[in-house]
Amino acid sequence: MNAITKDRATVIPLKDPQLFRDRAYVNGAWVEADSKGRFDVDNPADGAILGSVPNMGAAEARRAIEAANAALPAWRALTGKERSNILRKWFNLIVANADDLATLLTAEQGKPIAEARGEIIYGASFVEWFAEEAKRVYGDVIPTLSNDRRLIVIKQPIGVVGAITPWNSPLLLLTFKLAPLLAAGNTCVVKPSEHSPASTVALAQVLFEAGLPAGVLNVVTGWD
Repeated sequence: MNAITKDRATVIPLKDPQLFRDRAYVNGAWVEADSKGRFDVDNPADGAILGSVPNMGAAEARRAIEAANAALPAWRALTGKERSNILRKWFNLIVANADDLATLLTAEQGKPIAEARGEIIYGASFVEWFAEEAKRVYGDVIPTLSNDRRLIVIKQPIGVVGAITPWNSPLLLLTFKLAPLLAAGNTCVVKPSEHSPASTVALAQVLFEAGLPAGVLNVVTGWD
């Protein structure tokens, strides 16, 4: 399940135990902190320890940014349809794993299971929407005041995006950020709340399974 001893951990009943990762995700690899330091993920309802994740800092964040920057040229060079295909697979996998993701979210965040599942499905809807929008990143021709010029808008990725997510709706707000930025051809470094990091890492695992290239998404866990 994770790297801590089982006598300290409360086992979360998941159909796919791989969704509860005890590592951060950088450049397509599941990695530890340089210091090997970790912090516990607990259940806010009873304080039970669920697992632990790496306690990363500036050096690891810098490597994640470098990985995202290195992955940017190839990711933005894909056609909108190619990016759409990966996002569509991500959507399908979120829906297929909705029960597990909701169970994990409730365990570490504390909201009722029905509300957690609603968050997963709502978050998946953003992925579905932007999977289609990836194929429609159109430019514009803007009317001018004279006939001797033409104004053309070309939409392009801006580069590496940093996404910091809160504890209260971690997966909903993460998909709200990730789906459009990935659809548009950007890469990303995510820093989840220290109070609910495991569900974010689980979402990265699902994107990994969807075939997202290494470095396009990086998740750095740490205690502020």
